[in-house]
Amino acid sequence: MITPEQIRMARSALNWSMKDLAKNCGVGVNTLSRLENGTDSRVSTLSKIEDALVNAGIVFLNENEDGIGVRYRNPPPQSK
Repeated sequence: MITPEQIRMARSALNWSMKDLAKNCGVGVNTLSRLENGTDSRVSTLSKIEDALVNAGIVFLNENEDGIGVRYRNPPPQSK
């Protein structure tokens, strides 16, 4: 499952605010804020967030020797 850090990294890579992500995944801004600050969340909520970010071109990297992360799917999405 994705982590709060990955959500913040993905939003940053896409240049999305919390409001942008909320609009794209159907989750409230307050819910996103709590989640990014480490509050536990429902699996269904995390799934909605992950789906929205993947659809926007983000690939989530699992933890390995270098740690967790995100990257763009090739090619990277166009800037707004």
